[in-house]
Amino acid sequence: MIHELLADLSAESQVLDDLVAGADWATLTPAEGWTIAHQISHLRWTDRVAALAARDPDGFAEALGTATPDMVDRGAEEPVTLAEWRAGREELAEALLAVPPGTKVPWFGPPMSPASMVTARLMETWAHGQDVADALGATREPTHRLRHVAHLAVRAFGYAFLVNGLPAPTDPVRVELTGPAGEPWAWGPPDAADRITGPALDFCLLATQRRHRDDLAVTAIGPTASAWLPIAQAFAGPPGAGRGKS
Repeated sequence: MIHELLADLSAESQVLDDLVAGADWATLTPAEGWTIAHQISHLRWTDRVAALAARDPDGFAEALGTATPDMVDRGAEEPVTLAEWRAGREELAEALLAVPPGTKVPWFGPPMSPASMVTARLMETWAHGQDVADALGATREPTHRLRHVAHLAVRAFGYAFLVNGLPAPTDPVRVELTGPAGEPWAWGPPDAADRITGPALDFCLLATQRRHRDDLAVTAIGPTASAWLPIAQAFAGPPGAGRGKS
């Protein structure tokens, strides 16, 4: 399974690689204060930390002990070249493949399996890639890889409520999305009264907070689904500010 996930991560990274290879990295992106250089540096920094966590859990724990609230922003300020980002992607893949079966990788939140770590890196690569695409006026072709992003958002259902200071609902939600090729993707009990429906791309843009809900064709039926949609997130950490209406 991890080999297939790594292949998807590599493909998603290559899409972004193709966008930035000939771009002006000083171009501002929709993320406030972040240029294309910040976006790539952030991805490189996270890849490097993830590789450390996979290869040297004690070293990661030591680094975690000195972490500061602004570490993500400081990581994005580090100078980076395209070659360094490419090398870092390879380094991470090698590190995760070397993790013994059944072993979890420590992280800033709960420890993750190597497969979950790859999925998280793919989600973040896709999300930051969207910022770059928007900055360059480019349109990316949606692919089956969106299923990974949507899956993380569904998995983070209860977490989204907790980080917003709300109790996690007990009522289940059925999520029914239409994949890029028209295929149905679904999570949750088929008989759940609460439902989320819409195109997979729109749901992923919403859950990564790259578009405002009013600009997307995602619908909610039922009180729990309606409460979840505005706060859905596919990423760990505090809720973001989101994006304004277009």
